[in-house]
Amino acid sequence: MNTIDLRSDTVTRPSPAMLHAMMSAAVGDDVFGEDPTVNALQSRIASMFAKEAALFVPSGTMGNELCIKAHTQPGDEIIVEEDSHIIVYETGGPSFLAGVQMHALRGTRGVLDAGEVKRAVRPDVYYLPRTALICIENTHGRSAGSVYPLDKMKALREVTREAGVKLHLDGARLWNASVASGNPVSDYARLVDSLSVCFSKGLGAPIGSIVIGDGEFIEKVRKYRKIFGGGMRQVGILAAAALYALDHNIERLSEDHRKAKYFAGELSGISGFRIDKNEVQTNMVIADIGGTGKTQSEVLDLMRSKGVLLTSERLTSIRAVMHLDVSMEDVEEAARQIKQLFR
Repeated sequence: MNTIDLRSDTVTRPSPAMLHAMMSAAVGDDVFGEDPTVNALQSRIASMFAKEAALFVPSGTMGNELCIKAHTQPGDEIIVEEDSHIIVYETGGPSFLAGVQMHALRGTRGVLDAGEVKRAVRPDVYYLPRTALICIENTHGRSAGSVYPLDKMKALREVTREAGVKLHLDGARLWNASVASGNPVSDYARLVDSLSVCFSKGLGAPIGSIVIGDGEFIEKVRKYRKIFGGGMRQVGILAAAALYALDHNIERLSEDHRKAKYFAGELSGISGFRIDKNEVQTNMVIADIGGTGKTQSEVLDLMRSKGVLLTSERLTSIRAVMHLDVSMEDVEEAARQIKQLFR
């Protein structure tokens, strides 16, 4: 039985052409700043995002945590959306690594209300924690990859400027947002002080993310990267995969978005399944299966028995993520199998 893996866009494997690029990469010692391939990647990304500098890191979580550390001091407070990756999936990293507390606000599909954020910024009083940073996520994973609209980011940027607070963007899937909205990634980047983007989500590289900001900030991040254990040596092997992905795997993200819309349409017709189609803007589908009378585990096990792999999401939902290693035919077959199970 053929397995159709829709658990995440991180399950992709390098294509033969990407592997060839990795094996033929020129390399050096990146801790000494001597790896030509990662240097080329960092320069290219800085230019693409219209920022001064960029720094390759092993993972998106490390990228976010490095930015939080570099923007804050122990005892500060950061404002985050309550369902964001930083607060849900980074195992309390901001408190553990940066010594900051998180103030969680509820967003609408991950989008924070600028007025509510303004009210949440702490007054400058000695017995209150200092609001040092606001973190947002685009696309928003727990809202099925919803896009953070530019106008909402602009409104939030005005709040941060007025309050003297930094703004960080977890842009792990920012290329998905860019392709879906038609806005270049630089339009998002110019509204934030720092951002991290991922090469292994959507773009098909096996490993790696990158942090982007001004030159002084990136030098600070470089030091913390070493402290966190992220300083690597002949990293050009990984950077070559990222460069290949930039050349070949961005425009094709629209194919994943079409797969997701198709899949959502098919599943929305199943009794007991509920899907917010307004959330399905990029490559994810989240379906509430509470109406089936079955638990998440039961539903996931049934699907696995038919060769369809998905993941749990919140209490009564399941998630499917489209990526370059599943074809439209695979997605059609997955939908067919699920519909047969729940007829």
